[in-house]
Amino acid sequence: MAPLIGAKCANQENIVAATAFASVKLPQSLVEQARQAALPMRRSVASQIEYWATLGQIVEHTGLSVQEARTAIEQYEAAAHTQAPASVGALTARLLAAQAQGSLAQRVREVVQENQSHSH
Repeated sequence: MAPLIGAKCANQENIVAATAFASVKLPQSLVEQARQAALPMRRSVASQIEYWATLGQIVEHTGLSVQEARTAIEQYEAAAHTQAPASVGALTARLLAAQAQGSLAQRVREVVQENQSHSH
């Protein structure tokens, strides 16, 4: 039987209480992959899966490769904020806010164009 993973992360207590959460069944192998990936980043399993889902949404909406999207996110975060977020929840909130405002997608496009101009 696949484990149930709540979409709410343990370290996201500061997120607005009105946010709805759901539990989903996931293959054990995916949960274990998320657990291994989460450890060095100090994320919960649910936070890791949420991060992957956010990254996937960005990739789908922009047509980028996963590496291009990851690089763009890292560069956007480094340029936009010199101070590290207080929690994974804060980082996720900033990413989602940037995505909603369109500034993240714009920065992704800029990074891709820069990378393409360097490769020619």
